[in-house]
Amino acid sequence: MKRAVVLLAFLASACGYNLVGHGNFLPPTIHTIQVPAFVNRTTRVELEQRVTQAVADEFVSRGRLRLVTQPNDADAILRGSIDSFGINPIGFNAQGIATQYQISITAKIELVDHRDNDKVIWKNDQYRFTENYQVDVATGDTFDQETRAIREIAVRFAESLVANLLEGF
Repeated sequence: MKRAVVLLAFLASACGYNLVGHGNFLPPTIHTIQVPAFVNRTTRVELEQRVTQAVADEFVSRGRLRLVTQPNDADAILRGSIDSFGINPIGFNAQGIATQYQISITAKIELVDHRDNDKVIWKNDQYRFTENYQVDVATGDTFDQETRAIREIAVRFAESLVANLLEGF
């Protein structure tokens, strides 16, 4: 029995299992990354700034890569464009007023190895992120709530994207 447990532990470790957040999909030569401002192809003002900043902050918080501002200092460059942005009501109160919305973002993302002639490491032309947020209709500051929701969703978008990039999901 003890031998079987040891064998299973060995096989599990040999199969490449990692704890989420501890994997590393990137080549070992990648130590620095530049995240230029995403292109905003939507009508939502400042969306690209919030998403770009959140992605850069997430890379820094992970500690695996050092963020640089100049392409010449970067081993890798993450380029992106936000191609669509939508807010749709999905929940209503008894009076028919929207109390829950769904925000969806579709982006084109490309991570390239800048030291290897911008060879594509990871690419997704339809990276989609969707999340719901609640609105407190009693406060009457729907626009402020929407702005706060976008700020928070940009952070979760960044967490999801960086996890995909670093862990290969």
